[in-house]
Amino acid sequence: MIEIIIVDDHQMFRMGVRMYIELKCNDICVVGEAESGQKLLLLPQLATASVVVLDIEMPGMNGIEAARRLKSTHPDLKILAVSALTSQEVVEAMINVGVNGFISKSQGDYETLADAVRTVADGYEYFGADISKILFNTYVAAKKTVKVTSEFTAQERQIIELCGEGLSVRKIAAQLFISRRTVENHKQRIFEKLGIHSTGEMIRYAMVNKIIRVEN
Repeated sequence: MIEIIIVDDHQMFRMGVRMYIELKCNDICVVGEAESGQKLLLLPQLATASVVVLDIEMPGMNGIEAARRLKSTHPDLKILAVSALTSQEVVEAMINVGVNGFISKSQGDYETLADAVRTVADGYEYFGADISKILFNTYVAAKKTVKVTSEFTAQERQIIELCGEGLSVRKIAAQLFISRRTVENHKQRIFEKLGIHSTGEMIRYAMVNKIIRVEN
């Protein structure tokens, strides 16, 4: 069972997530809620929870600072950022803090959120398609370079493209009729070829080199 904590200053959002989880997800349960970063850090459930679903724009301590403190005090706890606040600066700040996933409220639904929870709980990263585009913009703004290679297999290119569309490892495996472990093995080989270490870096590389198309 994946135990999650929902952190958002809007009670309706917390209630909506909880109701969907209770009705639709027999592998996820909500064990705690908080309306601010300060209250989150006081929850005893942090000791046993698997994933924190964390909003960013909250009164008092925001999600960026809360994530930073959680990574220091509970390094094994997975953090999924879910926010309407998705400027380039905010996404870059959350990535630098080390969140395990990021989806925007405007682009996702409860099903997407549940899939993202499962993905980060399994130890993988999850970025929605719109967040992937912001990662690309951040990459370009920083004027970073990365080793370019065309030595991808057909399935590796498929996996890169599907990651860029915001699909989780679970959904990629289902679409390609392979196991999640096979998807992750392919991703690891892609990382090794590029000399990178994360899905975010892979998405940025793929967009720069036109493996993934960026919509304007």
